[in-house]
Amino acid sequence: MRCSCKNCGVYMIQSEDSHLGCVCPECGNRCTACLGTNSVMDREAVRALKGNPLLADAMLNRIMEPEFEDEEQD
Repeated sequence: MRCSCKNCGVYMIQSEDSHLGCVCPECGNRCTACLGTNSVMDREAVRALKGNPLLADAMLNRIMEPEFEDEEQD
């Protein structure tokens, strides 16, 4: 996934230290948006989500929200 910094717009790179996510080489901003949940989940937690119909709707709505906001601004 390619992410741009929400602070300055520069292309962010994956962090290779103990903190998961991306780091902006320009301003140092850190972001975990591309991880999807903004948190780390263990395998058991991911398995527990499998087959949950409400999760599919919630995730789809969350993914589509930014696109709708962008279209409204144009």
